[in-house]
Amino acid sequence: MRYGQIRKYDISNGVGIRSSIFVTGCTHACPNCFNEEYQDFHAGELWTDIQTQEVIEYLKDPQVAGLTLLGGEPFQNTKELIDIVQEIKKEIQKPIWVYSGYTWEELISNPLQLELLKECDILVDGRFQEELKDLMLRFRGSSNQRIIDIQKSLQENRVILFME
Repeated sequence: MRYGQIRKYDISNGVGIRSSIFVTGCTHACPNCFNEEYQDFHAGELWTDIQTQEVIEYLKDPQVAGLTLLGGEPFQNTKELIDIVQEIKKEIQKPIWVYSGYTWEELISNPLQLELLKECDILVDGRFQEELKDLMLRFRGSSNQRIIDIQKSLQENRVILFME
């Protein structure tokens, strides 16, 4: 897996101060994507155990509320991210947000993607749609995108939106 950047402190992609991993590679090609340079699967650097340990150290900071996975498309880097997230969760128990161009319904129908989904707490789902762009929305770019409480949704077998 390749990544474009790791942010120690990120206040844009989830509640509170978060650490963020921006993976590279995405085939959605949403018009006016805010991370177009991360659509290339060859962009960025190769992920190693060094980066995993770096993220764990960032998450140990009591000011950091949790981890956010975005990109690129995390669910097109699923196998690697499952291993990385499981490794992080051995040492840190903080909420994990994940952003995806896939919808909830698409993700739960794919066994491998569902496995990664189960490791996370909050999903921001759906492709960015320029015609639905709304700068007043928190944590998302267009009004079709939902902020979903993953664990509650899995328990109730229906989409439960996240409420702060």
